Amino acid sequence: MVDLMDTYIEDRNRVQPHHANNLGTAHGGNVLHWMDEVGAMSAMRFAGQSCVTAHIDSVDFQLPLELGDIALIEAYTYNSGRTSVRVRVRAHAEDPMTGDTEVTTESYFVFVAIDEDGHPVEVPELETSTAEGEQLREQALADEAQ
Repeated sequence: MVDLMDTYIEDRNRVQPHHANNLGTAHGGNVLHWMDEVGAMSAMRFAGQSCVTAHIDSVDFQLPLELGDIALIEAYTYNSGRTSVRVRVRAHAEDPMTGDTEVTTESYFVFVAIDEDGHPVEVPELETSTAEGEQLREQALADEAQ
């Protein structure tokens, strides 16, 4: 079994001019790219295998990431099937001076664990051994159901 907290990953990218559109905000495709990468890292940490993106639920862009913001991407595995891994992924705008954050984008990704030949392989069971892990899992399941 793998603990949920072992799959929790954060990554940061500064929104630079080459990430931005003519409005001075990050292109949605760049944000989605960062989310997919961090989500895959979480899935691989859980599965102990390479993982490929199989499905992305609706992506809700709630606020823009402004030029100069830090794009803080967080992901964690909250559920699994036989070969699939469900990962909650959220992007936050982080102020580089204060560290204050605000959620800008969120989605749920499904990854499939694969072997060296690209065939699906079974994944372990997920456990939550901490109150924080259980809270994250319950929150993801509840929010996904909405």
